[in-house]
Amino acid sequence: MSSILIKNGTLVDENSSKKADLLIEDGKIAKIGENLKSDGAKVIDAKGMLVMPGIIDAHTHYHLVSRGTVTCDGFEAGSRLAAFGGVTTVIDFADHNKGQDLIQSLEYRQKEMAPMVIDYTLHQGVYGHGYNSTIGKQLEILKSMGVKTLKIFTTYRNTGYLIENRDDLLDLFKNSKRLGMLVCAHCEFNPMIEELSANWKGDFSPASHAKLRPAEAEGKAIEYFGSIALEAECPLYVVHCSSESGLNAIRELRKKGLTVYAETTPHYMFLDRSKLEGPDGSLYVMTPPLRDKSDNKVICQGVLDGEFQVVATDHCAFTRTQKLSSSDCRTIFPGIPGTEELLLLLNTFKDNHPSMNMSDVVRLISTNPAKLFGIYPQKGSLEIGTDADVIVFDPSKKWTLEDDNVHSASAYTPYRGFGVDGKVKTTILRGKIIMDGEDYFGVPGEGKFIKQH
Repeated sequence: MSSILIKNGTLVDENSSKKADLLIEDGKIAKIGENLKSDGAKVIDAKGMLVMPGIIDAHTHYHLVSRGTVTCDGFEAGSRLAAFGGVTTVIDFADHNKGQDLIQSLEYRQKEMAPMVIDYTLHQGVYGHGYNSTIGKQLEILKSMGVKTLKIFTTYRNTGYLIENRDDLLDLFKNSKRLGMLVCAHCEFNPMIEELSANWKGDFSPASHAKLRPAEAEGKAIEYFGSIALEAECPLYVVHCSSESGLNAIRELRKKGLTVYAETTPHYMFLDRSKLEGPDGSLYVMTPPLRDKSDNKVICQGVLDGEFQVVATDHCAFTRTQKLSSSDCRTIFPGIPGTEELLLLLNTFKDNHPSMNMSDVVRLISTNPAKLFGIYPQKGSLEIGTDADVIVFDPSKKWTLEDDNVHSASAYTPYRGFGVDGKVKTTILRGKIIMDGEDYFGVPGEGKFIKQH
């Protein structure tokens, strides 16, 4: 494999920024220092640029089969858009398929993801329809296969996702504690949602989605899961926290001594429920729904204050045609694109808040996901000997996100019209340039499954 020498850049990791050169050999970071030389290496002049570890989107849904259709960003398209956003690893999901145990479900998803260009690991769903007394043994095997993170729900009883029995949940948390696994929870309290739905007298427009799945349901579900995690003395990871109610519940659990890792997304930081109104409202339907501007403000402040460990995207993209095929919030395909915009939005947020620096950004969207999900320092670092997942980022570029200058097959960005700071110039995966400028060099099938440890 050829060598790459990145010269004259500013290297940024979770702790610091420094002027240095970086040499890549045989797919690994070989040297870091000043005035490095390497005969025959491809030289990238990164003067005025930032050199950072590849971004990790810790919450994606590529090629998700949902409600009789499939998301438009499959494994090849998802990899491509990710590369243009500096994302070199995603953490996607293995559903707990009906008729299969966890091991079979994981193997099925791994085979599905063979066309990936970038690297990936997986969260394994554990759903009510397949929960049984063999769960402890299944988790042991799952861990040996390189998956240590689990995904559970407090909603979607009608699809079989919800584990309704509290004793079963306690058993799951206790087994996770025993095995050193991490439970990731989608938090919307199902009894509250079902009651609201049963008594609803309004319409089912996109704007009603926010009323039918209110912020209070998120807070109540976090409180419920937290009580079980406390009993099991097991950490809890809350995915896509969207509201002040949710964050307050996390704060209360932390006061009680529970380790709670919190994730949010750019859409809960920067988009509000007013987007659900108007003819394009269907484009902005996802679950949990967009919240009030006041929730945006609280979530953003929580990011600045270090209350969130991870910012991910919940990338779940459907085409405009798919999204606009319904204006009924019960049948609109839920989800939006976002992987490509992740670094751009966080960097712009940083530029508008002096208390935040680039190391904070790297921590939220690279290093912390790698550490929490067991792939650090192979991913999420610039340590010598680790995978050369490296991006060259131009912080001086200012431009505006539009539907025609992003790469999702959805052909739209929910952040249309957002002015952003910075642009990814080059994306390197394990020592190979997969994106440079407007050119894409990704090869389907070269992505690797990364075992969690």
